[in-house]
This record gives sequence, C-alpha cells and structure tokens, in this order.
Amino acid sequence: METLTSIVGYVIYAALGLIALWGAFCVIIVWRRVAQTRFRSEEEQDEFLDRLDESLSTGHFDDAAKVCEGDDRAMPQLALLAISNRKIGYAKLRSLVVDRFQRDVLADLEYRLSWVYTVIKAAPMVGLLGTVVGMMGAFGKLASQDQQKTNPTVLADDISLALITTACGLAIAIPLVLSTASINVRIRKMEDLVGAGLTRLMETMRTVLSK
Repeated sequence: METLTSIVGYVIYAALGLIALWGAFCVIIVWRRVAQTRFRSEEEQDEFLDRLDESLSTGHFDDAAKVCEGDDRAMPQLALLAISNRKIGYAKLRSLVVDRFQRDVLADLEYRLSWVYTVIKAAPMVGLLGTVVGMMGAFGKLASQDQQKTNPTVLADDISLALITTACGLAIAIPLVLSTASINVRIRKMEDLVGAGLTRLMETMRTVLSK
C-alpha cells in the first residue's frame, strides 16, 4: 500500500505539472491572439478607416483592398471581405461580415479559452485526488500499526502529499482565473472596438453602393 501510494503521488505531481504547463501555454496563446486581432487603440483604428474611406468614397475598390492586404487584424480582414463581396447587396453584405466576425474571430477565441477553463476545473480536482490518496495512505499505515506505538513521523509523507497536491491545484487554478478575467476584458474591448469600426465601414459601403 505504501509503495502504491508513493507511485500514485508521483503520477499526480507529474499530472499537475503538465496541467500547469498546458494552462500557461493556452493563456499565452489566447493573449497573443487577442493582441494580433485588435488595434491597440481607437485612434489607430480610426487612422486605418480614414485611409480606407479615401479609396472607398472615390470608388477605387482595388486601392481600398490594398490598404487591407497583409494586415491580419480583424478589422482589415473584415473590410477586405466586405470589399470582395460588395456585389451581393448591402443587407447580405452586412450579415456576411457580422457572421464572419462572430464565427472566425469571437468563436475562435472562445474555443481557445475553453481549454483554459478546463484546466481551471481540472487542477483542483487532481489536487483533491492527491488529497484523497494521501489520506488513504495515512489511514492505511494507522490501520497496520499498533495505535499505542504509532509514530507521527511515519504519516508525514502521506499527509504532506495530501496538503501539497491540494495547494498545487489551487496555485494553478487561481492565477488562471485572474488571467482569463483579464483576457475576457480585452476581448470585450476588442469586440466593442471592432463593432464601432464595422458600423462606420458599413455606413461607408452603403453610401458607395447606393451611388
């Protein structure tokens, strides 16, 4: 029983380590993805839209497309999509752009965040498993020894396993909770910024297409 508890303990430590690495990796990926998707400020986005309006207002769609090409952020890519599909009509065009933003940008970020949420839930559960295993080992030693001669130090390893794994699970989950809260704020800001940009873009497209 003692050997089995030790082996399971090492497995749980390894699992917690892997979970911590995976959670950190997912947070970094999502953070970078948000940074790559949005403009850093509303002023920067307005500068892009001003350059785009100069070409669109004169009907130079090829020049407008060149303004968007090579820029992987959400707003330029959505503008390029609108320019490329301008012949389908304003109503369908607006629906297409909004749907693409929801599906390709927001849904992608939510999918990536779902892995972080999984780690947040899994880490304390694995830590709790370590707690149970540690207590089982401790009680197993108590049961196999004379209670009047039980040495508390014999139980130290199992009790430390129970406490350390619980602490590790919480230590993994708590920073990830704070990180996801910060990421969600950035996503909401990005969504508001892109939404404002799309409103301006579609108003320009409606004016141009109605000529």
